[in-house]
Amino acid sequence: MERRNFLKKTLVAGTISAVAGKSLIGSPLFKSVNQTPQQKFKLNYAPYFGMFKNHAGDDLIDQIKFMADQGFTAMFDNGLMKKPPRQQEGIAKTLDDLGMLMGPFVLYADFSKESFVLDHKEVRDMLMKMMKEGIETAKRTNFKQLLVVPGRYNQRMEWDYQTANVIENLKYCSDILEPAGVVMVLEPLNPHDHPGLFLTKMPQAFNICRAVNSPSCKIVDDLYHQQITEGNLIPNIDRSWSEIAAFHLGDNPGRKEPTTGEINFINIFKHLFEKGYKGVLCMEHGKSKPGKEGEKALIEAYRQVDDF
Repeated sequence: MERRNFLKKTLVAGTISAVAGKSLIGSPLFKSVNQTPQQKFKLNYAPYFGMFKNHAGDDLIDQIKFMADQGFTAMFDNGLMKKPPRQQEGIAKTLDDLGMLMGPFVLYADFSKESFVLDHKEVRDMLMKMMKEGIETAKRTNFKQLLVVPGRYNQRMEWDYQTANVIENLKYCSDILEPAGVVMVLEPLNPHDHPGLFLTKMPQAFNICRAVNSPSCKIVDDLYHQQITEGNLIPNIDRSWSEIAAFHLGDNPGRKEPTTGEINFINIFKHLFEKGYKGVLCMEHGKSKPGKEGEKALIEAYRQVDDF
C-alpha cells in the first residue's frame, strides 16, 4: 500500500467526539473484538485511522478508544496536518487521556520533485516554510515527530554533490526545528515501489544524519521497504541505532500484517524490546482479509508476534 493511499484514507475525517478518554467496552456503538480490555502489547505498535472502522465505526475518537481497548498504546496518522486544527486538538486530547503515543506525521513527501538534492534558494525557502508549519502542528498537538522524504534525485548531477546539498538543506531545517524540540525523521524508500527517489538505504540515511549532526534529524526505519532494498534488517538496526527514532511496519511480499510474508517479526520485536526501544512502530500496511474478519486477523497476528 503506497503512502498516497494512506494519505487518502487519513483525510477521510470522522466526527470528533466531545468526550475523550473513556473505554468503549460495553458501548452500544459497536461490539469489540474482545469483550474486556486486553493486556497492553509489549511494544508501541501503532494502527492508523480506518484500520478498525468495521468494528469501531467512522468516528475518529471511537477508533482511538477501540485501539486502546485492544491493547494498543500508540497510533499514527500520516494525514494529521491536513486535518482542521480543532480536530487535531481532539485527537491529541484523546491520546493524552488514554496514555497513548502518536507516531510521526507526514510533513513533506513529494515523490514527484527534485527538492533536497538542489542548492536553490526557492527550494530552501519552501522547506523553511514547511518546517514552520510542522512546528505549529507540533505545538498544537504535542506530537514531536514529523516525517520527511527528501524527494527525487537528479539524473545530471554527480551523486556526491546531491548528497552534500541534501545535508546542507537538512541542516537549515534542523536549525528551525531544534529550538522547538521537534524531530524530523527521514524515510528511506525502496526503489522498486518508488523509483527515482534519492533516499533508499539505511546506511545512506545513517551517514546523512551523522553529517547533519542534529537531534532534530533522525531516521524512520521502514522494515517493509528495507526488506526489499537491502534485507539484513537486524544488523542494520544495530548499526543505525543511534539515529533511529521510529519504525514503520509491513510484511513482504504484500505489505500486509506480520506473519503474512517472509519477515521474522517476532525476532525483530524481541530484539527491539531487549534493546529497550520505547518509541512507536507505525503499522503502515494493509490487511490480508477484508471486513471484521480482517481486523480480527490483524490483531491476532500482532498478539502472535508480540509473544516473545
